[in-house]
Amino acid sequence: MANFEVYQEYQRIEDFEEDSPPGEEDLLVHVPEGLRDSWHHIKNLDNFFTRIYHFHQKNGFACMMLTEFFELVQFLFVVTFTTFLVNCVEYDVLFANRAVNHSTPGQNPFDRNKVTLPDAILPTQQCTQSIQENSWIIFLLIMAAIFWIYRLAKVFCNVLSYWEIRQFYVKALKIRMDELCNVTWQEVQDRLISLQREQQMCIHKKELTELDIYHRILRFKNYMVAMINKSLLPVQLQLPLLGNVVFLTQGLKYNFELILFWGPGSLFQNKWNLHPKYKRSGNRLELAQKLSRVILLMGLANLLLCPFILVWQVLYAFFSYTEVIRREPGSLGARRWSLYGRLYLRHFNELNHELHGRLGRGYKPTSKYMNSFTSPLMTVLAKNFAFFSGSVLAVLIALTVYDEDVLTVQHILTAITVLGVIITITRSFIPDEHMVWCPEQLLQCMLAHIHYMPDHWRGNANKSETRDEVAQLFQYKAVFILEELLSPIVTPFILIFLLRNKSLEIIDFFRNFTVEVVGVGDICSFAQMDIRRHGNPTWMSEGQTEASIYQQAENGKTELSLMHFTIKNPRWQPPQESSVFISHLKEKVQHDALGGPSTQLLLSEVPLCTSLQSNESATGPDGLLASVLAHPILTASGLQGRDHCFIPPSTAASAAASVLASLSASQLPHHSRGRPHGLLPSSIHPESTMYRSDRTMIDSLTYSDSRTRSNTLQSEFASAEMSLHAIYLHELHQQSSQPQRTLQPRQNPVPLRDVHIATGSGFQPRSRVGFSTSMPNPALLGHWQVEEEYEDDQEMISGSTLKQGPGSS
Repeated sequence: MANFEVYQEYQRIEDFEEDSPPGEEDLLVHVPEGLRDSWHHIKNLDNFFTRIYHFHQKNGFACMMLTEFFELVQFLFVVTFTTFLVNCVEYDVLFANRAVNHSTPGQNPFDRNKVTLPDAILPTQQCTQSIQENSWIIFLLIMAAIFWIYRLAKVFCNVLSYWEIRQFYVKALKIRMDELCNVTWQEVQDRLISLQREQQMCIHKKELTELDIYHRILRFKNYMVAMINKSLLPVQLQLPLLGNVVFLTQGLKYNFELILFWGPGSLFQNKWNLHPKYKRSGNRLELAQKLSRVILLMGLANLLLCPFILVWQVLYAFFSYTEVIRREPGSLGARRWSLYGRLYLRHFNELNHELHGRLGRGYKPTSKYMNSFTSPLMTVLAKNFAFFSGSVLAVLIALTVYDEDVLTVQHILTAITVLGVIITITRSFIPDEHMVWCPEQLLQCMLAHIHYMPDHWRGNANKSETRDEVAQLFQYKAVFILEELLSPIVTPFILIFLLRNKSLEIIDFFRNFTVEVVGVGDICSFAQMDIRRHGNPTWMSEGQTEASIYQQAENGKTELSLMHFTIKNPRWQPPQESSVFISHLKEKVQHDALGGPSTQLLLSEVPLCTSLQSNESATGPDGLLASVLAHPILTASGLQGRDHCFIPPSTAASAAASVLASLSASQLPHHSRGRPHGLLPSSIHPESTMYRSDRTMIDSLTYSDSRTRSNTLQSEFASAEMSLHAIYLHELHQQSSQPQRTLQPRQNPVPLRDVHIATGSGFQPRSRVGFSTSMPNPALLGHWQVEEEYEDDQEMISGSTLKQGPGSS
């Protein structure tokens, strides 16, 4: 057990009435009778909203049911086919270790040695007898049948459940199934909020907000993100020879969720309420011992089921990946975001499709960064192995072309396949001789999308230690497969020997960081994204946060999550403390933009910047982001702009500030239901701009007013805006945490009126003085100075109180 004095720092966050969502005091005491197909007073809104979200993301009823049907068929196929291979195939005949007599009248005697597939398959009666005589096979088949029947019953329940959701989409949300693929989640969410005013799906609140919906869908996910952020879950292991290893698999994650959230003996008494006894500190030691016993039992159960789970994992991996490896051996050398990386890099209140889209945009720069590390020794070895293997393979191929009977020689096909795999693997260690990579710049491009980076990565992008830490987030597919195969063996020991030691910390975490919100239930307080309660002074929250070091989210998760949620949900009205933070950030951006390059100058450098970053193409917001990232390199190298004028030295932070400030030059004259936010052009989303661009920039970045293109550009601009804010906030964090760093004196920027942009590029010159006069007087926050680096941050936190439990809603 951990030391009691350590956890005295975890003080229960006091409940403040103003932290509850606005409008919760208007409790409904009467629900009028609705139409026959109305959806008022839904008992389990968590499950209902989750099904609505999954229905949208999985493209409707037909796709979902067909997917579940084929999952049943796949399980049945794996079990039956494996049983057939084990009991019904005569391998001595198949491998020609035993002769088969094919002598019949009139048959060519030279064909006697040819073995056919029917010769190697036992008769049905003999196959059945072989299965019946094997008690282990019968036991495994019974277990598989029980599990399959359970899955079948679950599919039937899902059919009824999702048919109801289909009716809800058609009748309540007025979305036809043939239109579902063209409707964004934001549109579905807006219709849900409007429907709440008419039918009161939740009777404890008159109106739902975007944050309420996110809280219900991501209630347990936000807890997982917070525990990873606070390093509470034992996923980092110190192993001999290997050092620090991150191990988090689907099986281990499933066990964590089973123990903490919804399994027998979990901390939650239902889907939306933490058990009251875990909210009191008096019996924390007793509760920790109880949780330790639950973890021990779960670990022993995993140990008991380990052989069966391991066999299934091996069979499933064999049937899933063997053909892919044979067809494309290099696929094992491809990378994917690890499960740990998805939790580490996830914002609070970030839905799956938002996370996948963000990490998808960061895939190429991250791959380029990882590939920029080469080992000269491995390169020499790989070239020679490739030469020898290629030579032998060339001879075998030439022989088969000359005479195809060579293929009948024993193991010739195996040799050709193995040599092809060896060549593919060795080539992955040979760098492209025509490409030159800059690790620091690639790391910046990567962080613009993933938004989070430890402080010690800065300036150390070329070190192997940094690459190893990035590899924990961005692992080889072969490593992923190996971890999943080892998961049934390793998971019981992690539960029994590591997670049990965290029992008291887990109890304290849930007591101290759980708050009750009217109409929502118990949620992780970090998910409220409250700057006052969970902000970090080094992430522009100085003077606004009251959080102790234990209450702060690590790596600026609160601040970045708040910005991300605000940009993704422009109609959402943040609480007062969050609004103050956003306002101060805007003022700081406008102040720093006075010393940065003009937006028109940055846009004029887009072709050169994208070329330096080796991107295939970058148009619209991607090109703008590329110019912001590469501008410090251009100025440091003394390159000239397109009009052959000198480009003044500047940093990525100042360039990002210039873009964000230029987009706030004209504010909207009217407001929607919530405070307008976002970097989107007004022609695309006229009600959702925090920073509104002028007509010139819109014309240069958009070429069509169609609805499909507008929705696509809206998402792209929102992502670009978040990337710019991440760059800017990381830069300010570095300057705030290391104020003693000295800066190189730099030349004053060339005023915009002195920079002539070619009219053919679609931009018109505009006076810098005229631009700056439209800005409000900036407020200097924290006295930061601009440097030439940037970073991303991690998690967000916030709390809220609840006067009345959500009951059954």
